[in-house]
Amino acid sequence: MAEESKNTGLKLKLVGEDGNAWAIMGRGARVLRKNGMGDKVAAFQAECMSGDYQHLLATCMEWFDCD
Repeated sequence: MAEESKNTGLKLKLVGEDGNAWAIMGRGARVLRKNGMGDKVAAFQAECMSGDYQHLLATCMEWFDCD
């Protein structure tokens, strides 16, 4: 069985923003909440924190359309 896509279709700006892991997770959480997906914040943050910084960025790219 194929894994369900986590991509929300929402935009998350990474370029030119604070590269701190906590700041990135916070921006992602705000985007989710602002777009009525507050119920996904805990899962997003847990996945972000389950690896290193590269995993955090990969998670953001999996959940959002990043630029």
